[in-house]
Amino acid sequence: MKHRFEVLDIFRGLFATLVFAFHLAPFANTPLLNNRFVENSDMFVDFFFVLSGFVIAYSYQSLSDGHQLKLFLTKRVYRVYPLHLVMLIAFLGMELAKNLLSPYIQVNNLTNPANNVYTFCTSLFLINSTPLPGVNDVSWNIPSWSISAEMIAYVVFGSALVFIHSSGQFARRNLYYALIMLIALTGLWLVSQSFQINYSFDYGFLRGILGFFTGVLCFNFFSNTHVSVRTMPAWIFSVGELVTLTLIGLCIYNGEAMKPWGAVFEILFFACIYTFAFEKGIVSAGMKRVGLFHKLGQYSYSIYMTHALFVSLFNVLFIRILKFQPEDYVYLVFLNFALIYFVSSWTYINIEMRFQYKSKKKPVTEPVK
Repeated sequence: MKHRFEVLDIFRGLFATLVFAFHLAPFANTPLLNNRFVENSDMFVDFFFVLSGFVIAYSYQSLSDGHQLKLFLTKRVYRVYPLHLVMLIAFLGMELAKNLLSPYIQVNNLTNPANNVYTFCTSLFLINSTPLPGVNDVSWNIPSWSISAEMIAYVVFGSALVFIHSSGQFARRNLYYALIMLIALTGLWLVSQSFQINYSFDYGFLRGILGFFTGVLCFNFFSNTHVSVRTMPAWIFSVGELVTLTLIGLCIYNGEAMKPWGAVFEILFFACIYTFAFEKGIVSAGMKRVGLFHKLGQYSYSIYMTHALFVSLFNVLFIRILKFQPEDYVYLVFLNFALIYFVSSWTYINIEMRFQYKSKKKPVTEPVK
């Protein structure tokens, strides 16, 4: 049975919530949301990439031929695409409704030039994290660029692993992973002449590859060291957890200064994921006691993919129609997130779980002993 990294799952949920706050902040006027920490919380997307690489490396180490690669990619498509497609269609419906209701309701971004047939197709085919002519901004379901980057990282990882196995290079796999990271980082450097990584609709795929393979190396390091490191006293893990979270918090808070050195976040998330994978510190113990945190982790993908739509709809209802003020988001934020949470609990069950890949092979029944 596969081990479940509960605390890392919880972080996925907490950071998805912070990305929601990041996207809500432009509509609000309250220190609760309009502060330097929330306004730089877009960098938590890189945590998702690193954690994804960690988890995928844990689950897949033996892809050695084209058939296994096809099965791996099929499973990944089943995992991420159904909800992406549903939300893309929902955004299409919202754009149509905006135009129909425009004589009666003043709706923000009514003629958003980024939402057009061309960008609908780039989102539909998950190429909306690559530089394409005529695309100058994120479009439709804004977070979906990272799903594109994720899928591209899956293709690169799966292809690299098949090559590594087929050429008898498995013992040197980390060198190849590091080379892929170097290529991605070099590509980002050529774009900005800095270590900035916070790209989305244009070079987000390089950002995704860099983060994903950081996570792959993180898991391989964890795999090689966890037996000996696990025997260390618990207080060392507590110190490590507190230090990594403090450093991440400081770097996010000082995001404007740190973003030109954005590759530093990959190192911090590597350290955070490695440390919390052991689940032996005081922070881990406290987080695991909170039932809501586990639910946030469980619904994290749905929260991430649905929140942009419901932030927009919520703003139309409460600000445009009911005439609430941006200052009212000091408490409306909780109502908005509650709506997203309950929608996500539904989409998790009825979309994410419903469309999971199911093998056509009949299960092998073991004889009773």
